[in-house]
Amino acid sequence: MAKKILICDDAAFMRMMIKDILTKNGYEVAGEAENGQKAVEKYNETKPDLVLMDITMPEMDGIQALKAIKGNDPSASVIMCSAMGQQAMVIEAIQSGAKDFIVKPFQAERVLEAVKKVVG
Repeated sequence: MAKKILICDDAAFMRMMIKDILTKNGYEVAGEAENGQKAVEKYNETKPDLVLMDITMPEMDGIQALKAIKGNDPSASVIMCSAMGQQAMVIEAIQSGAKDFIVKPFQAERVLEAVKKVVG
């Protein structure tokens, strides 16, 4: 059965790009969220195998959303996505329980490598 992945990014084209990479490689997209608040709600609704979470988003950032998701489900798998130059946030995300991080702009191979490492 295909692994279900929730995509969280405030940029619609980024979600589309990630969705494209994942679906072409046999993963199922459980849902999409455009901010951290929606990510937490969608996580609770869909219970995906993995969340790909942008760090910088409106309303609730990715790190707050990560903490909220891990608070509800300590076994949640989350991979953070960040632009260059957000090292401090990446470190905080890893300390908060993120399994990996991907730097934008994405390379399909790197996205898939991170996903495979976490959910197989």
